[in-house]
Amino acid sequence: MARGSGAWQWSRTVETREVFLDAAREVFGEKGFTEASVADVVERTGLSVGSLYHHFGAKGELFLALYERHHAEQEEHASRAVAETRAQGEESRLELFLAGARAYLDGAWQRRDLMRLFREGDAPPGFEGARHARIREWIWRSAALLNTTDDALGRLTVSTLTSLISEAAQEVAASEDRKAKDAVVEATETLIRRLAPFSPS
Repeated sequence: MARGSGAWQWSRTVETREVFLDAAREVFGEKGFTEASVADVVERTGLSVGSLYHHFGAKGELFLALYERHHAEQEEHASRAVAETRAQGEESRLELFLAGARAYLDGAWQRRDLMRLFREGDAPPGFEGARHARIREWIWRSAALLNTTDDALGRLTVSTLTSLISEAAQEVAASEDRKAKDAVVEATETLIRRLAPFSPS
């Protein structure tokens, strides 16, 4: 009985966090971080202020948690695309990398409101550090997939390619429609194929 109760409590905790994060996405998107208030977020949820502080601590932590969820969803989207492409028999590191890049850019289109929010600069103290740390982690995961050399050239190659995708994601988020977004994705793939230092196999 206690075990079942604990599982229910965990489920409720996750659900409550998601409700707050969904509301924060709306409020921060509409007002920006500085102008938004905890009361604005709570009002959208029907929950209590105390519950928000229990789960996140304050407005800044809520913003950071929203970014962490967004980044995790982007990574998961890209990783799943790589895994699915590999499962279909593809072995080329270049094609696997491109599959992940396309998925990442597709996620940027699906979550373009968040891409814009996190790029505007209206954020709590510590956000830029957290964002750069996440980008560095992503760069080294990409390095493992690309199997580049562990020297200056290899590191710069991975950094350049992942920075290209990151900037392309911002272009995707700013696109007026799907046609414009597809043009950015196509251009990104062309540049990756030109810059990639590894063979197709």
